[in-house]
Amino acid sequence: MIDWQDVFSLETDFPELLVRGSVLYVGILILMRFMPRRTGAELSLMDLLWVLLIAEAAAHSMGDYTSLSDGVVLILIFMGWDYLINIVKQNSKVVERLLSSTPLLVVNNGKMIVRNMRKEYLSKEKLMSNLREQGIENISEVKKAYVEGEGMITAITFDNRKFTESTEKKVE
Repeated sequence: MIDWQDVFSLETDFPELLVRGSVLYVGILILMRFMPRRTGAELSLMDLLWVLLIAEAAAHSMGDYTSLSDGVVLILIFMGWDYLINIVKQNSKVVERLLSSTPLLVVNNGKMIVRNMRKEYLSKEKLMSNLREQGIENISEVKKAYVEGEGMITAITFDNRKFTESTEKKVE
């Protein structure tokens, strides 16, 4: 027989859930900020953090807890932090700069910038693979290529065609 009271009552005190959820969210956000841009593939740092934490909270409420409410409260705390940080980022250039990576130039006038590629753990082979996926066969065709803040590689050719890693279509 299911005890519905146990299923929907909190196992953990709300203040403890609030502190745990907040420390997890902010802590992982700070740690992930120091990871290379390409770690999350095409997800932004905020998206990656969101998916990670929501999946973890949902998994616990599906099995590890006897109460669904603990997982729901944690998910609501993560949603609150996500909403708050997005508002603060929108209204504060300082916070935006702290939480978002700027594009990193990896090719300039057909020449690879090896130092910047090392920062992102981007090998020549991986760069060339991404350029080929965008329809660029030779690095000498590339005027500029960047690893964007979200981890995608974008390229501009000398004839001013613009490419992104996720699409082969020409963007003008």
